[in-house]
Amino acid sequence: MIELKGVSKEFDARGVRMLALDTIDLAVEAEEFVALVGPSGCGKSTVLNLVSGLLRPTRGEVRYDGAPVSGPNRRVGYMTQKDTLLPWRTVEDNIGIALELKCRAVPSAERRERVSAMMDLVGLSGFAHHYPAELSGGMRKRAALARMLIYEPETFLLDEPFGALDAQLKLIMHQELLRLTRARKLTVVFVTHDLAEAITLADRVLVFTGRPGRIRAERKIPFGRERDAVRLRFLPEFGALHEELWDELKDEVVKGTEA
Repeated sequence: MIELKGVSKEFDARGVRMLALDTIDLAVEAEEFVALVGPSGCGKSTVLNLVSGLLRPTRGEVRYDGAPVSGPNRRVGYMTQKDTLLPWRTVEDNIGIALELKCRAVPSAERRERVSAMMDLVGLSGFAHHYPAELSGGMRKRAALARMLIYEPETFLLDEPFGALDAQLKLIMHQELLRLTRARKLTVVFVTHDLAEAITLADRVLVFTGRPGRIRAERKIPFGRERDAVRLRFLPEFGALHEELWDELKDEVVKGTEA
């Protein structure tokens, strides 16, 4: 579904060329859940921006479903660290905004039905007329997730979407995301700094080096999609995988603090 072939990306930082990604080769199969972990500034978010078509590679090629990505990729949904809900719109209006846009406009009656069904799906029934400031952090994340789901992307690009949540809410959102990706048969690329989160959610974890980002290690996660996000962490296999991935990551984190 997603291919990066020999991809490098440079940025101009005040007249100095900065290499963010260096010769990345990455393939993500349809319905696969892949997590990217690595130190800050290693280019993980840049990968998402390339797949979404918000950036173009300096070298190499980015392909989606066999075709080059040459502009905004409307077949993906992108959820960032911030929920970016519009504070002047109610929950239902925030969720339905994609259905109002000219490229995806649907009749108002159908829009209301779809928004209502989506709110039921993510557990926000009864909050349609609330504003973002009146919601808890977890509810805001659910609203942002519903806003992305409603236009039915086949691929999720998620950039640390749960990083600001407390540990308990994060586990609830992990279970919700696992349920939704199974039900919708979604392809997911998930960026995180949290190794435990990556192991909890992903079918495969890729460890990136510090800048310029390269893929240092890859591990398949053997727990299957019908996993329990809470009980999983008590398995000895979980601890062993965490230790193995940390052995790959810790040197890169130390290098970043010394730079």
